[in-house]
Amino acid sequence: MDDGRMDGDGRLEAIWRKRARRGPMDPLDRAELVAGRGLVGNADQGGRRQVTIVAAEAWERAEADLGRRVGPDARRANLLVRGIELRDTRERTLAVGSVRILVGGETTPCYRMDEAADGLQEALRPEWRGGVYGRVVEGGAIEVGDPVRWMA
Repeated sequence: MDDGRMDGDGRLEAIWRKRARRGPMDPLDRAELVAGRGLVGNADQGGRRQVTIVAAEAWERAEADLGRRVGPDARRANLLVRGIELRDTRERTLAVGSVRILVGGETTPCYRMDEAADGLQEALRPEWRGGVYGRVVEGGAIEVGDPVRWMA
């Protein structure tokens, strides 16, 4: 299929933990995710948005539209994946290592993106470039480099 979707295997490229609301994003090499809660130590716990995920390729398309590089940590997502298309994946289950995340929907870019880089909010609007949010349905440890794939 040639619609830009990637349904094969990908990899986990980065992990970030948000210590506090509006707080800094701490890069991690590994993390623990708890079913029904989210990433251990992250400010956001429970609810529908336990984990947020952005695709490296979508981020790079947004940077191309902006005409400059902006670190993907500006998105304030927890996970950066490569080789996995996130667009239109509501209700699909993503495996990150042994962890399973049920995608709830698109993470709509907010005004804070323009605080990171003028025009970033608009550059993230098409094709779910702002990533997705989900619930952890099977917890466990993850680390940068882990395989990422869609469950059948």
